[in-house]
Amino acid sequence: MLRDYDGNERVPTGRPTGYRDEYAEQATKLCLLGATDSEIADFFGVSTRTIHRWKIDHDAFCHALKAGKDIADERVVRSLYQMATGFTFIEQQAFKIKTVKYRAGKRLMETEEVQTVDVERFQPPDKVAAIFWLKNRRKEDWRDKQEVEHSGRITSNNMTDDELAAIAAGSGPGTAEKA
Repeated sequence: MLRDYDGNERVPTGRPTGYRDEYAEQATKLCLLGATDSEIADFFGVSTRTIHRWKIDHDAFCHALKAGKDIADERVVRSLYQMATGFTFIEQQAFKIKTVKYRAGKRLMETEEVQTVDVERFQPPDKVAAIFWLKNRRKEDWRDKQEVEHSGRITSNNMTDDELAAIAAGSGPGTAEKA
């Protein structure tokens, strides 16, 4: 059933849609990979307008996009948090092992083999990630722009328009005289 922007049923007009039910699952997978609506449109060979229309006309497609994007966004949030606080991880490192066999003081055989060992590493916190996190999570404490609210009155001390114009021009009482 097709619906318009207000949720009312509508009769399809114009060219038939190229939408197929399997697009919902494909769209979810694309979103999990970080694809934007524009990239999804390229994948399906349609315009971004068509993608937006499919979101309205096909609930399964709309929910599939939202679910995929939400999961991808959460993955980025976790990664940003880990970068801001530091984390440990396991890295595989290859070592060359050399074995030499001796008999009666004479070198008989030498072999080399590569062994892979799990090594625990620590990634220290990243300052930029921490600042970004705090500026977005604690805006009132960490934003660059501080807002100051003035509570009071500003008076002109009964100055005439000519005196105010002189101050605005950079001369007159309360301004540095130009040399």
